[in-house]
Amino acid sequence: MLKSHAVLESRRPSLSASVAAAVLALGVALPGVAVAETVGHVDTAFKLIGRNHQVVVEAFDDPSVKGVACYVSRARTGGLKGTFGLAEDTSDASVACRQVGDISFSGPLREQEEVFSQSASILFKKVRIVRMVDPKRNTLVYLVYSDKLIEGSPQNSVTAVPVPAALAIPLR
Repeated sequence: MLKSHAVLESRRPSLSASVAAAVLALGVALPGVAVAETVGHVDTAFKLIGRNHQVVVEAFDDPSVKGVACYVSRARTGGLKGTFGLAEDTSDASVACRQVGDISFSGPLREQEEVFSQSASILFKKVRIVRMVDPKRNTLVYLVYSDKLIEGSPQNSVTAVPVPAALAIPLR
């Protein structure tokens, strides 16, 4: 009887697996937040076991502004913890956003809105990109930073994309 109970327990999904699936489902279902594509990476430190420490470059298109793409470089921790997603990445990140086509807007923009978010640790640390509108200069400003539930980091990077003068940025 005890053995069959153990077999049933092993077939039952763990609580952490259920929570992870729910978080993943929520992350996929969040509207207005872009998904990054990896452009490439470079190794920064050799690790005997697991992947090396890296700087990764990812690209994403602004979900509300057609014709603007952002490139984010960020540190990714290697080793066994990094390989299995258990490491906490450092707060080092940089962003460069550029006009890559004709700019158009899917609708009015908020003056400040998060457009990209990606986990930097197994729990509670994220790399975030916020788009801010500078209507006086008709410019979109993008800020990258990392935050943590208890303690964030002041390390950040900023970039700006001027919108052609003939095209006003619609605001909410």
